[in-house]
Amino acid sequence: MEINGKAVSIDVEPRMTLADCLRHHLGLTGTHVGCEHGVCGACTVMVDGAAMRSCLMLAVQADKAKVVTVEGLSCDEALSPLQAAFRKHHALQCGFCTPGMLTTAHALLSKEPQADETRVREVLSGNLCRCTGYTALVEAVLEARDAYQGGQEA
Repeated sequence: MEINGKAVSIDVEPRMTLADCLRHHLGLTGTHVGCEHGVCGACTVMVDGAAMRSCLMLAVQADKAKVVTVEGLSCDEALSPLQAAFRKHHALQCGFCTPGMLTTAHALLSKEPQADETRVREVLSGNLCRCTGYTALVEAVLEARDAYQGGQEA
């Protein structure tokens, strides 16, 4: 598979989740594991451009897929526009849900760069946050939309 733009070949047990593979075999600990039932969204990554719960997907199902984790959202040392907007709006507190929120928002804006507030709220509602109350999260995503205009990813 390809992880964050780099080819990766790894042998795993057929029952291993993608989340466990990313965290324990590849050292990509930005993907958080919360409920392990696909409810909380903390483990969300992008697989072939779609937001996926990595706790519900087996690693073997990602064979030949392009996977983007929270570590792959920025190409260099600088924050991506989406990450910068999260920082500016204080769209995190404890930080546990942040990787899943970022990858979910990135997937949304990559496909729907002009998503309105209602759509942003609808999509983010699938990710649980017990700290922020979602207002700052929505404001951050709405601010980051400009960076996704014209098909360029942020």
